[in-house]
Amino acid sequence: MRFQSISNNSFTQFVLMTAMLVSPLFSTKTVCAQATLEVDKAKMIRNALVEIINKEKLPGMIAAITNAEGVVTVGSAGVRKAGSDKALTDDDLVHIGSCTKAMTCLMLATLVADGMLTWKTTLIEVFPKLKNSIHPDYHHVTLWQLVTHNAGLPANAKDWWVHPKKEIKERRLAILKENLKNASIVKPGEYHYSNLGYMVAGCIAESLTGSTWESLMKKRLFGPLGMISAGFGPPGTSNQIGQPWGHVKSEGRWQPKKFDNAEAHGPAGRVHCTLEDWAKFISLQLPRNKATILDRKHLDILIDSSSNYAGGWIVVQRPWAKGKALSHSGSNKMWYATVWVAPKLNRGFIVATNSCDKDSPAICDKMIGKLIAIDQKTQTH
Repeated sequence: MRFQSISNNSFTQFVLMTAMLVSPLFSTKTVCAQATLEVDKAKMIRNALVEIINKEKLPGMIAAITNAEGVVTVGSAGVRKAGSDKALTDDDLVHIGSCTKAMTCLMLATLVADGMLTWKTTLIEVFPKLKNSIHPDYHHVTLWQLVTHNAGLPANAKDWWVHPKKEIKERRLAILKENLKNASIVKPGEYHYSNLGYMVAGCIAESLTGSTWESLMKKRLFGPLGMISAGFGPPGTSNQIGQPWGHVKSEGRWQPKKFDNAEAHGPAGRVHCTLEDWAKFISLQLPRNKATILDRKHLDILIDSSSNYAGGWIVVQRPWAKGKALSHSGSNKMWYATVWVAPKLNRGFIVATNSCDKDSPAICDKMIGKLIAIDQKTQTH
């Protein structure tokens, strides 16, 4: 049970009774203090969200503080769809855009752990028949170069929507061939952010396993982590308000829109889920996490700080994080989401808004800052 779904008094009583059942020696005073603290923290988050939504005139926003066990506190404010009175809730789905990349990397890491490939596996090793179809610049590009944006690939495919009648694995492979015919415009080994690179990495996994990227994500990531809400494409059902809609700004007003990146774009940014389920994934980046989905040695490779971009994460040093911090943002141009992870603090901070324009990055960063401040103010040791 999540305390956000019950009243403050009911939540306090629930925590107290649970603790007493677990241990008769548990201090009721301690339990009540902790319950009050969590309720206060949730109020602070909601108040901060309401303030930002009103000031920036956003449809809605949802935010959470997480740790190695999952969500610590979550809050939401605003509406699912502009022009409606359907409130955005703590349990609603959000579109995470390019934050999908870290999930794709973890799925690939499970294949590495199973010995199906290595991070040094090259494109031509997996697709030897493409030797005369793609430019030699790409023959020896490695899987790790693809996921760290060092493969020299273009930022995007020329046309993500091409070949709509082809089965998705064949469609992605056709896009790979068509976009890797010519010489690289960026020298392989130099950083160049590439959604196409992640699709190619997905093609490698699809070729080796015979399964689609979507099936691999469900089997190797969502299922083992219990991410039952995770899926692909825009949240919810068309023409309904059972889940939030994305929004674009037109003539100064937010217009609801239920659309997404092309299906072929999946490995680079097409996942949706609740913040509670997203937190289950984020918790893997924290040393105190006890999940057995992957050994720590494989997980640590994905957050290697020897470069500024590791396995789906931007890696930086931040004083507030007491060292290394991981970050990423994502958008399908109708949603915007940002996540920051501080391994030494055992904390993650998530913000998502069902809208996107040029101001969205700064707005979400501002809310992240408020989450960090709330956590520092209310954290117990």
